[in-house]
Amino acid sequence: MAKESSSLTLFPQLSDEVLQHLKEYGTEIDLSGGEYLFKEGDSSYDFHVVLEGEIQVTKQLGGQEKILAKHQRGEFIGELSILTEANSIVSGYATVDSRILKLELKTFKQIIATFPPLADIVISTLAARTKTVEKQLQQQEKLASLGKLSAGIAHELKNPAAAAARVAEELQTRFQEAQTLALRLNQYSFTNAQLDFLADFQHQTQAGMVSTKLDLLMQSDIEDEITDWLEEHKVSKSWEITSILVDAGLDSQKLELITLKIPENAINDVIHWLAANLTTATLIKEIEQSSARISELVKSVKSYAHINQIQVDVQQVDVHEGIENTLTMLRHKLKGGIDIKREYGQNLPFISTYGSELNQVWTNLIDNAIDALEGKGKICIRTFQNDNYLIVEIADNGSGIPPEIQARIFEPFFTTKGVGQGSGLGLDIVHNLIVDRHHGKIQLHSQAGETRFQIFLPIGVVLN
Repeated sequence: MAKESSSLTLFPQLSDEVLQHLKEYGTEIDLSGGEYLFKEGDSSYDFHVVLEGEIQVTKQLGGQEKILAKHQRGEFIGELSILTEANSIVSGYATVDSRILKLELKTFKQIIATFPPLADIVISTLAARTKTVEKQLQQQEKLASLGKLSAGIAHELKNPAAAAARVAEELQTRFQEAQTLALRLNQYSFTNAQLDFLADFQHQTQAGMVSTKLDLLMQSDIEDEITDWLEEHKVSKSWEITSILVDAGLDSQKLELITLKIPENAINDVIHWLAANLTTATLIKEIEQSSARISELVKSVKSYAHINQIQVDVQQVDVHEGIENTLTMLRHKLKGGIDIKREYGQNLPFISTYGSELNQVWTNLIDNAIDALEGKGKICIRTFQNDNYLIVEIADNGSGIPPEIQARIFEPFFTTKGVGQGSGLGLDIVHNLIVDRHHGKIQLHSQAGETRFQIFLPIGVVLN
């Protein structure tokens, strides 16, 4: 009745006896190669058996079409949707010219109830396929999620890397300029006291470079003041160096100190030498900031994925660190009109987890919240301890989840997103990781303007 193979429970082949019996109740349809039998999201609850040719089953995931199975003569499709009366979670099309036997919902249910040979095969196959497809899609969902996170991190790395490259190129030019100006100062035959003054003045100015910007009005006033001073002392191209002098915290009074030690005919070269050195120092600081940003991103990625762990044993982790690393990974999606509010509890205990599994939970929940806000709104992340649980609460002020579907959101394959935008496994993964793997609980509270997930992680529980 079924072909002998390792895929017996996934792709059983109906015997000629069963096929002949079904033909009395079904309708035969012909498909050309490339023609769809059904599409993802369709609500036509039909049971199909391949009589000739081949039907390929696919699913849109992460913007790509994933092949799940290929069915040939005697193999059937559609039992999951027809038994649950849920929209199809996959698409099926003929790879070659094919002939298909179609049984409608009412007819199929009657045959299942009265013809045991078919019922036995369909029910056992349904259980096996559901488990296998869910596992397969979970893996593909993780890979698709990793792909999106990688693209986001690549985008985040691109900005500081590009800035560092640009600044390094400019730094070379400015350094050569500063060297040339330093050599020009030799013509003035400064005394040792004057040279010491210039060295000290440069050092103090660089040390006092302001890290915060002045307000626009004060910035403008000081720029005007310094411009007047530079023109008074016949400093050339004053417009090119005014801003760097202001950013270094200088004003006319501080610049006037130079005139007390340096001859008037050397002021022009001294000021340009000073500005060149200040610019060089600024560029070096920008490279340091870019490098620090890159280092921060790399550290977050390593911590997020627990790259340094040789084996995935149970680890004690700080949930705050995991959440922050997740926010870093998702930063490219948070730019614009989405605000993150943190209300972290103090002195919370560490939680036992396997590798980066909890980070997968935070990723799915925060990513869903971002999608719900559609580019504008607030996400609040709150942590606290209640009895023997550490509770992580992730809330958004989006449109909310309709009450009629709230009971189904943790079901495998259930999704409110459009075709190809989600597998319906994100919250199923969250449920499995929290409830099954970490022996915790999940609670959902949702209404218009607020959706709040509460994750209850048991404290001190030994994981197996």
